[in-house]
Amino acid sequence: MSWTLVCAVLLATAGLLVLGVLACRLWLDVRALAREVDGASRALAEAAGQLAAAAPVR
Repeated sequence: MSWTLVCAVLLATAGLLVLGVLACRLWLDVRALAREVDGASRALAEAAGQLAAAAPVR
């Protein structure tokens, strides 16, 4: 077997492994961001409810 073919296969495998690791990191970051957005939207909804309750009715 040619050494160039072996090197090409090893480089392709290493590249796929690197892309897989980066995809996992991205998924974890997106999950954390989604949690933060969920918490912020719940806080905003609660504050809007408190503001509506405190506003005088005309």
